[in-house]
Amino acid sequence: MRVKYKTACPLNCWDSCGFEVTVENNMVVKIEGDQDHPITKGKICGRGRMLEHRANSNERVKYPLKKVNGTFQRISWEQALNEISNKLAAIKKTYGTTAVLHSHDYSNSGLLTNLDKRFFNCYGGVTELTGSICWGAGIEAQTWDFGDSYSHSPDDVFNSKNIVIWGRNVARTNMHLYANLTKAKKQGANIIVIDPMSNATAKLSNEYVSIKPGMDGLLAIGIMKEIVRLNLQDQQFIDDHTLGYSDLLNILEEITLDELEELTDVSKDIMTKLAHIYANEPTMTYLGLGMQRYTNGGNTIRLIDALVAISGNIGIPGGGVNFANKQVGESFDINALSLPNRRHHKRTFTMMQQAEGILLANDPPIKMVFVTCGNPVTQVPNTNRVKQAFSKVDTIVVVEQFMTDTAQMADYVLPTTTVFEEEDVYYSSMYHHYVNYGSKLVEPPGEVKSELMIWTELAKRLSFADDFAFDREQFINIGLGDLVTKGITLERLRKYDHLPLPIDHVPWSDKKFMTASGKYEFTSSQATQKGFDGRLRIDYPLESKQKNPDLLGKYPYTLLSIHPLRSNHSQHYHLIDSMQEIKVEVSKDVAEKERLQEDDLVKVFNERGELEGRVRILKEAHRNTINIDEGQWSKFGGSVNLLTPNRISDNGMGSTLFDCVVAIEKI
Repeated sequence: MRVKYKTACPLNCWDSCGFEVTVENNMVVKIEGDQDHPITKGKICGRGRMLEHRANSNERVKYPLKKVNGTFQRISWEQALNEISNKLAAIKKTYGTTAVLHSHDYSNSGLLTNLDKRFFNCYGGVTELTGSICWGAGIEAQTWDFGDSYSHSPDDVFNSKNIVIWGRNVARTNMHLYANLTKAKKQGANIIVIDPMSNATAKLSNEYVSIKPGMDGLLAIGIMKEIVRLNLQDQQFIDDHTLGYSDLLNILEEITLDELEELTDVSKDIMTKLAHIYANEPTMTYLGLGMQRYTNGGNTIRLIDALVAISGNIGIPGGGVNFANKQVGESFDINALSLPNRRHHKRTFTMMQQAEGILLANDPPIKMVFVTCGNPVTQVPNTNRVKQAFSKVDTIVVVEQFMTDTAQMADYVLPTTTVFEEEDVYYSSMYHHYVNYGSKLVEPPGEVKSELMIWTELAKRLSFADDFAFDREQFINIGLGDLVTKGITLERLRKYDHLPLPIDHVPWSDKKFMTASGKYEFTSSQATQKGFDGRLRIDYPLESKQKNPDLLGKYPYTLLSIHPLRSNHSQHYHLIDSMQEIKVEVSKDVAEKERLQEDDLVKVFNERGELEGRVRILKEAHRNTINIDEGQWSKFGGSVNLLTPNRISDNGMGSTLFDCVVAIEKI
């Protein structure tokens, strides 16, 4: 008998969709969109639909595994938990708890994924990761400017005269925003796309602006220069609600429009046109994740923030500069789940340089890496360095569903449940403000266990069982915290499937910012407190002609590594045959200079590594540009992160994946 259930997508994604899932004979047989979801309205992407195949795949890890003499052997849960807990106890006694590195990412947006932090805090505090490979530099940048990183609610786009999509292909990564853009355009909104690569979103726009990769902040400077020259700035907002405007004016005077035109490959006329567009408020700006993945990435986001601020588009309906929407996640009581007060010791590595941290750590050395919700061997920049570091560690434990590149390097692999095999609530801090409920629909295969069971059993063996003496329902209620006083209870979520969180739909409308001054800060006091120069500046990618001309002589092309269409990062490559070959997308000028044709086998390389793949010639992309989608598994050719640098962004919180140059040659 087939039964349909409402549930939710767990993927770390802008859209956080509602699902309607058909179950038959303890198996998910179909995934469709929930027509009743107020944001996603029955539309879901291929990545979400692939969760059916992910749950049902015969390749799933179904039993605990231990590597013995280089080969994985099936063991019992009792043996696995006993051996791992014994190792944790021995490490704590001999080296201290920070000899354990908790390597985590965000592959699942469930509330109870925070219980891994609870476990390691109750253990005593371990070496943790800070920053984010994905969007850390941009969040930190907006925190310096506004005090936090908030976005407008989805429907506010219909209040906009102009909509600027800057470095974000919403057709691929944010399909429900794309639907709203289509509707807004029909209602008369003017849509502008700024991106190095023409894409489906660019085709929807009224105007597409091609920009040189990594130079987005300089374009913002050019637009601001024209706004000031034409006296189009919102002087009242600047005078009443900002700090450091004179520092910004000094930056604008340091460079000419002619220089900016040459650096960005954007004409002065377009800069002038964009100045008028921004001044013709309300103009809404949506930022993508790619342009903050450079050494100058934080400064880039801050310059675009400044553009939106001086044009008077902060705190007004139809305006804003939308990157993250942290107020969504801040609605939950994460501290009550994770218990940071139980942590007695702490050491941090940046997520981007966890390999360097492992290799250089001495007091104490890293003796165990415990991986949850991630695949660092594929997803962390400079893959060869990550492999070197992981090979040095005595014990690697990976909680996983498949034998990923990281799981292959593990000493223990603990099989865990999919979204359909456990109850949780799901939310995203990226686009909309709804929390979605996901019920348990099927039993897991084999001996697969939930992460909650894993933490509970390890806690029992390490003498802090009381901290996990709660069932799943109780933990969800703990995480909901004060939301229950606002009508957002587990009982109501089970009844209604999704509920809106109490957020500000137009952030900063009261012009009261969360900075130390209470104002928007062109010159950041928080940055100064952290040891940075809080002023905006003119800056360039590290791997650019302006900063490293000799490197460009050897590696003349900019490498981008965008999100794959059908996989959320590395999660689905092994399930889709057509994705199991590396695709090297090149701009037309690269193809002409290197005499490349479609399907040619090529090698892409730099000083960090090399990849081989088949050529695809892009119809429209900025000159000297190559793209290889991120997430590929080593058995299908290897991750693009074999080529990317593991440097840290200018504000210390982001990756520099796109700040990468390569050479290419036909094989």
